[in-house]
Formats: sequence, structure tokens, C-alpha cells
Amino acid sequence: MAEPDDSGGRGMSRMATIAAHTALILLSLVFLVPLLWLITSSLKTDAQILRFPPEWIPSPVTLKNYPGGLTFIPFWRQLGNTLLISSLTVLGTLLSCSLVAYGLARVRWRGRNALFGILLGTMMLPFQVTMVPVFVMFARIGWVDTFWPLIVPHFLGSAFYIFLMRQFFLTIPLELTEAARIDGCSEWDIYRRIVLPLSKPVLATVGLFAFMASWNDYLGPLIYLADESRYTLSLGLASFSSQYGSYPGMLMAVTVVITVPIIVIFFFAQRTFIQGITLTGIKG
Repeated sequence: MAEPDDSGGRGMSRMATIAAHTALILLSLVFLVPLLWLITSSLKTDAQILRFPPEWIPSPVTLKNYPGGLTFIPFWRQLGNTLLISSLTVLGTLLSCSLVAYGLARVRWRGRNALFGILLGTMMLPFQVTMVPVFVMFARIGWVDTFWPLIVPHFLGSAFYIFLMRQFFLTIPLELTEAARIDGCSEWDIYRRIVLPLSKPVLATVGLFAFMASWNDYLGPLIYLADESRYTLSLGLASFSSQYGSYPGMLMAVTVVITVPIIVIFFFAQRTFIQGITLTGIKG
């Protein structure tokens, strides 16, 4: 008896795969157009940028916008401010959110599901709702025009990051933590020696999210920082754009420099990042 010929099915599957990849490539090109325009504009003179119809390929290519833009504004001071805030934000987020998520996922206590529901409910409140009362609170304790309002709240947990970590912690077999308890390990030892080493994907994911949010944050520094010596890169770039918009080449060059670290970090951490995202919804 002759075996059924499935070459037609394989051919259809191959065509579907090709069509899907073609659509993804075309869609990715649409999203890459602004980035490509940004990079090419940073290599043009101001006259070329403002030329109509626009020219994609710079002729001639100039690199003067990069040293000019990085010296025209206090770039290195603003970079140091941004790195300080972003680093402490990542540290505070990972420490506080992982502790709360561990308590909600691995420790049994009465009312934890209700508290988790309330925690998720806080995600429904937009930042604009709490912006004024939080500002008043920080103003009364004298933290306005300092870095503290941009750092300290991240050491108190974030509902979204706690949710991500909790869902990941639930995928870790209970047998591991139960065996550790039988051997006499405390909850702190279980958290530090067992749970955290197994949670590198979600830690990397949350850390990347927190770093990107802090690096790109504009509204927070705009509200709390008044002294230009404390400006972050996003706030400094906005100030440069509003005051010196007649220098589009330097503005594009500084924007490229600010964007590159996020792209590089995501490029090297994309596998861990995607793994952390996909595993958070397996159980819960």
C-alpha cells in the first residue's frame, strides 16, 4: 500500500513560513525608518537636514555633530546623573520586588491572595493621579531638587515588577524549597541561595525594564529637578531642543548617543529577556 504523499502539506507550510517572515521583515523596516533617519541625519549638515525633498544619504558625510553636540551641552555630567539614578533604580527594584514576590509566591500566610489582588489593583491608577500628592509629600520633607524622589520609591516595590517576579517564582518546583526547609534553611536562605539563582531570566527582564524606564524618564526629572547641574540626559536633551532647536545636526547626534546604550543592552540580553517574559505566564 502506497504511503500518502505529504509534500503538498510541507510546501504549504514552507510558503506560510516564508510569507510570515516576509511580513515581519517589512514590518520591522517600517519601525526602523525613524531610527535610520535619526542616524543619517546625525551625519548631515544642518542645511542637508532641512532640505526638501529630504535626502537619505548624507553627502558629504560629517562627524562634526557628535563632538559639537557632546560639548555644547554638559553631556558627561548629565550622563553621570542618569547612570547614578538608573543604577540605584535597578538595584532598588530588584531588591524590593523580589522580596515581596517571594513572600507572595513561596510563603503561605493568610490573606496573601487578597493582598496580591489589591496590589494588582494599584496598577489601574495612572501616574497622573498620584503625581500631585506625591510631589507635595516630597516637597514637605525637602526632597525637591534632589535625586531622592527619583530613587527612593523604587526601593518600595512596583506592582508590575512584583507581578512578573511572582509568576516566575511560581514556576520553581515547591519540592526544592520544602526540602530546604526540612534541612533547616531559613526563608532568607531559601530566597538567597535557591530562588534567586534560579530566577536569572526574570531578574534580567525586570532589571532591563527598570533601567530603560529610568534612562528614558522625562516627566520625573522635569517635576523634581530644577538645578541644571542635576539634569538627566532626557531632561537635558529636551532643554537643548527647546533652547537650541536651530542646531538639528547636533540634536540628532546627541539623541543617537543616548539611544545606543539601550539598543546595545537589549541586543546582548534579548535571549534572557524573552525567556523571562515567556516563563512568567506559565503558572499562577
